[in-house]
Amino acid sequence: MSLFGASSPPWVLRTSLLTAPSSSSSSSSKFSKYQSCPSPRLLCRAQANVGSDFKFVLHDALDSSGTPTSLAREAREGFCSQIRHLSGIERQTSISINRCVDLGKTALYIAAEDDSLVSHSSVPLPVDAFISRFGDLSMDYCSHYNSSFRSSPERLLESLENYLYVNKAFRRTNARHHSEPRALYLHSVLTHRSGSPAMLSLIYSEILKMLRLWGFLDFDVEIFFPHDRHSLPRGYHKQKSKESDNAHILTSQGLLVEILRNLKDAFWPFQHDQPGNLFLRAARAANFIDRSNINEDSM
Repeated sequence: MSLFGASSPPWVLRTSLLTAPSSSSSSSSKFSKYQSCPSPRLLCRAQANVGSDFKFVLHDALDSSGTPTSLAREAREGFCSQIRHLSGIERQTSISINRCVDLGKTALYIAAEDDSLVSHSSVPLPVDAFISRFGDLSMDYCSHYNSSFRSSPERLLESLENYLYVNKAFRRTNARHHSEPRALYLHSVLTHRSGSPAMLSLIYSEILKMLRLWGFLDFDVEIFFPHDRHSLPRGYHKQKSKESDNAHILTSQGLLVEILRNLKDAFWPFQHDQPGNLFLRAARAANFIDRSNINEDSM
């Protein structure tokens, strides 16, 4: 397996933990198309006894083959300890006002697990050190744009975006393939300042969270998550939002599913025919089937 190569990261069980139905969110059908392993028991066991009873099949197999996975297990347990707080309400809560789940830390646990399986390092990815970068970014913004706190909400958000996208030069990539998968891991995005829309939205929301904790944000903010191929995540004053903005609100579960979905797309080994269904692409590759002879609607 390679973080920047052709093998698949361990996204299957992580995705199932997010998308398996629960008693408090059985109506969350909008995420059902992302399910890779729809087993309710996976979710229940992870929530009931994280770290002691939950069996990690991939890690057990690697251990059996002589590949140590202790750090990967710790990272997966950290991931489970966060998503166990995804109640029905929390799943549908905007990332701008998320409370129960530390989304930044959850995304870093995803990176830490994959990194440990690739590097075979005896040193774990420093999750807390990368978390501290959100505080550093927020503090740096405050030191350069303190006058924005006395201006209108629109002016404050404009200055924050100028800080992120101009001063700090965070930029968007559309990496869903092998050429730049580091844009899909939070620690790499914080380091190289190039990331997917989901990662940029997460960084934006974490800075907003810090500003709110410090008492500098006294109005409701929403982040406009772009669905096109070029736009950047932008903040807007929620009280002045339009009904059409609702389609661009990213929920806590939606963000985590998007992160895992992007990783699945990036590391899926059959990369030709990008717009096609992942499993149909695998079937065509395995059977040497000409794409023009397949009626996808019939499969």
